[in-house]
Amino acid sequence: MPIPLFRVDERLIHGQVTIGWGTHLQPARYLVVDDALAGSAWEQELHRLGSPPSVEVLFLCVGEALARLAVWKEAAEVTVLLTRDLPTMARLNEEGALAGMEVNLGGIHQAPGRERVLPYLALGDPELAAIEVLECGGARVIARDLPGATPVPVSVGSGGEPR
Repeated sequence: MPIPLFRVDERLIHGQVTIGWGTHLQPARYLVVDDALAGSAWEQELHRLGSPPSVEVLFLCVGEALARLAVWKEAAEVTVLLTRDLPTMARLNEEGALAGMEVNLGGIHQAPGRERVLPYLALGDPELAAIEVLECGGARVIARDLPGATPVPVSVGSGGEPR
């Protein structure tokens, strides 16, 4: 499974990702898809500090990631794809690029306009709209902070509310 984890986590590369998921999946690379971060070399270095030195870390804007996503989905090396927010992950689902994939919500925290759904998950209108885009494009959305946790399906009902 070349990209077994498509994860939305505001913290991007941190202990839950590198130790929890990394130990479980043994990735060869982390793809961090974030338009602002893709253009900031010093911020990239800060994020690389949280990653094992043996794992490649690439920082890409959405357009670059979309152009190369099919290659990584077919690659032999295990890849973990991370976005900071749900709208960015939804942009990756252009033309159904994530159809049939599972999108993991691992750390979207409390902020103005967001309602707490789980201890590590708070959703507001932009997040709900992005979940709807993902679902309409054929992706399955779940919340799961660590590999040993039970996945919680997250779906947006016809009224735009999570169910």
